Amino acid sequence: MLEVNGLCKRFGGFLAVNRVSFELRAGEILGLIGPNGSGKSTTFNLIAGTLRPSSGSIRLDGKEIAGLPAHAVCHQGVGRTFQIPRPFRKLSLLENVTLAAYYGEAGGIARSEAEHRAAEALEMVGLPSDRSASTNGLGAAALKKLELARALATRPRLLLADESLGGLDRAEMERAADLLGDIRSRVGITIIWVEHIMGVLMRVVDRVIVLDHGEKIFEGKPAEAAGDPRVAEVYLGKPKA
Repeated sequence: MLEVNGLCKRFGGFLAVNRVSFELRAGEILGLIGPNGSGKSTTFNLIAGTLRPSSGSIRLDGKEIAGLPAHAVCHQGVGRTFQIPRPFRKLSLLENVTLAAYYGEAGGIARSEAEHRAAEALEMVGLPSDRSASTNGLGAAALKKLELARALATRPRLLLADESLGGLDRAEMERAADLLGDIRSRVGITIIWVEHIMGVLMRVVDRVIVLDHGEKIFEGKPAEAAGDPRVAEVYLGKPKA
């Protein structure tokens, strides 16, 4: 479904992503992990269209999307969440997600259909869809759910989830991970999940890619990653001699 080949991104003289390549199968949940500064968010933003690659290829169902602006990538069937949720505070939950539904179709749907998609997305993540439900008082977990609902309302075939566990306690992390797995099962969506927290993510993803200093250092099954010496070194530090 997705083919990333030789992806590079430079910021001046700094090489943030260095020749990263991988493939993603339809229906798969891929974990893209690494410590802070490893290049995972930059890779994510290159796929989402937030950044333009310095070089390399990104193909969705065989079609080149590298360098397209974010709205054009969305209209190709790629939805994304943001690490820091920023809802429209003066709008209701339903209105927030309805706007996302409009965005996903470039405004080319009726309001009734946009609201229907919004209500479906809110139900899917476990948030109320009545018109009076407000963003006031939402905690970190509920804001993450709202962010996910907005992405789902664009009707993506590929969902890019950006650090969905950040700011959550352990129980909330486990519920968030289970929610992504349930959504994959219900709608058959394909997911790339960017995280730096390994533990909870590993029980949900089918495959994992680990980045360090902009380079791919591991690709394989979650259980194999946990036992890989280089991955352990990146996360735990080099053992003393």
